[in-house]
Amino acid sequence: MKTRTLLLAALGLALAAGPARAETRSYSLPDETAAFRPGPGVEAAEANCSLCHSADYIGTQPPHRGAAFWSAEVQKMIRTYHAPVEQADVQAIVDYLSRTY
Repeated sequence: MKTRTLLLAALGLALAAGPARAETRSYSLPDETAAFRPGPGVEAAEANCSLCHSADYIGTQPPHRGAAFWSAEVQKMIRTYHAPVEQADVQAIVDYLSRTY
């Protein structure tokens, strides 16, 4: 009974305090400093991959993994993370990544 009374009292105090007010905050992101490495297919990678992450993210992947690795990575981005990659660009991106990274 005491617990119920304490809970009701706490709820009453919370409601009496009124709704919490949140201020809108804004902030500016820093300018992008990373760039996709030049090479055939860079336009497809920039147009699709940079919608979700910077070029730095690609550089953190293990080097020299080949087309099978990059194909799996691109498919993971599409299937798991729902990346809006144009189907017509998938092979160009895989080719670019496997040659350039």
